[in-house]
Amino acid sequence: MTSAPVQVIEANVSSNQTMPERTARYLPGIPMLVLSVALIAAAIVSFWQANQHKDAAVALVWLGVVLVAGGGLVLRGLTAVVPGRAHVVQLFGRYQGTVREPGLQWVNSFTNRIAVSTRIRNLESALAKVNDADGNPIEIAAVVVWQVQDTAHATYSVDDYAHFVAIQAETAVRHIASSYPYDNRGAEVLSLRDNADEITQRLSAELTDRVRPAGVYIIETRLTRLSYAPEIAQAMLRQQQASAVVGARQRIVEGAVGMVRMALQRLDEEGVVDLDEERKAAMVSNLLVVLCSEQATQQVVNTGSLYQ
Repeated sequence: MTSAPVQVIEANVSSNQTMPERTARYLPGIPMLVLSVALIAAAIVSFWQANQHKDAAVALVWLGVVLVAGGGLVLRGLTAVVPGRAHVVQLFGRYQGTVREPGLQWVNSFTNRIAVSTRIRNLESALAKVNDADGNPIEIAAVVVWQVQDTAHATYSVDDYAHFVAIQAETAVRHIASSYPYDNRGAEVLSLRDNADEITQRLSAELTDRVRPAGVYIIETRLTRLSYAPEIAQAMLRQQQASAVVGARQRIVEGAVGMVRMALQRLDEEGVVDLDEERKAAMVSNLLVVLCSEQATQQVVNTGSLYQ
C-alpha cells in the first residue's frame, strides 16, 4: 500500500534534480541603468517642487517616493555578467533560467541571482593508498580538468558541486587502481604502468558518469603519481631487477644459439673442417661458454691434433 506513493515521491525528486539549463529572460542593462537614473532624477525634482508648492507638497512627496522606489527596483535588477561566469536566476524558489551573455544585463528585480563559475578548473586528487588487482599496495594520484556545463544541475542537483567533483574523482581513482594490476609482468592484460593512455581514458569515462548529475563535463584526466607503497617498494624493485636480468639472459642465449648455428652451417658449407657429432657438441659447448659468459674467457691454444 505504501510502495506506490514512495515511488511517486522519488520520481518527483528525480525530475526536479534533473532540470536542464535554459536561458533566462533579460534585457540590456545600459538602457535600464539610464531609466533608473532618470527616475531618481525625477524624484529629486519632485521633492524640490514639493518645497516650492506647499499646496501640492503631499502629492509631490508621494510621487517622489514612488519614483525613488521605482529607480531602486530598476537598479536592483542590474546584473554584471563577466566572461567565464553565469548567473542562475531564481524567483521565489523557482528556477527561471541562466544568464550567460557577458555585459550589464537586467532581470526581474525580485529574483535572486546565483553566480556559477563556468571556467575550466584543475583538480589534483589527494595521494591515495590502495591495493591493485593483484593485492599489492600502491600509491596513486590524478589530476582532473573539468568545467561546469549545466548551471542548473550544478546549483540544484548537488549541495556543493566543487566538493562533489573532488569526492567523485577520488572515488573513481581508487576504483580504477583496484581494478587493474600495477604491472602486467609480460601478460597480455591492461596494467596501470604499461597502459597509461587506456587507463586514463577509462578513468575519464567513469568519472564522467559519476559527475553527470552535477552538470559537470570532464575534459581530461591524467595520472600524476603511480608507485608501489614504501613497505613493498624495495621488494618489488628487486623483483623487477630479477625480471630484467632474466630477460637479458634470454636475449643473450637466443643470440648465442643463433651465432653457433650460423658458425656450424658456414663451416659445413665451405668445407673448412669435417667434424663428427662429438666434436660438434664440444664446439657448441665452447662457443656457448664464450658467448654467454659475463667475464672475458681465457684462451687455450691446442698444439696437438684435433682429437688430442
